[in-house]
Amino acid sequence: MKKFDELFEELKAKAARGDANSGTVKELAAGKHFIGKKIVEEAAEVWMASEYEGKERTAEEISQLLYHAQVMMISCGLELDDVYRHL
Repeated sequence: MKKFDELFEELKAKAARGDANSGTVKELAAGKHFIGKKIVEEAAEVWMASEYEGKERTAEEISQLLYHAQVMMISCGLELDDVYRHL
């Protein structure tokens, strides 16, 4: 099981390596507009899962939303502390 901070470090490392087979690298290459659409999509799926699909599916959708939010953070050059300051 990964923790939020661990996932972020893993994603930054993938981005730095630039592995063309990495979904993270592909998403970063697609740009902020693409990443933003993924965030909106996942947010809607979180909502729908919470309404109709139960805890397990909601948790899965939230994990995907967090992943795409972290990819956006990397795309924007943000670090965790940049976000944590606003929590």
